[in-house]
Amino acid sequence: MSKINYSYKTPHMKKNLHPDYHKIKVVMTDGTEFETKSTWGKENDTLKLDIDPKSHYAWTGGAQKILDKGRVSKYNKKFSNLRTKK
Repeated sequence: MSKINYSYKTPHMKKNLHPDYHKIKVVMTDGTEFETKSTWGKENDTLKLDIDPKSHYAWTGGAQKILDKGRVSKYNKKFSNLRTKK
């Protein structure tokens, strides 16, 4: 059984393949800020968010609960004839 040699180097690696990864400032909808690293924009750019986890219902669950009630009632209406009567 022969062994495979994994110690070779690829002679033709592409240059500048990965995007620039740098620091940016993120401003939340309530005005709070934090610094992070990203490929978005340029070094020291500011990203102003329109929605964020503090305010959007997808994270807070606010309006989502209203939608769930509609789905449950729609399901119950559709399959009400399959229920056993008590």
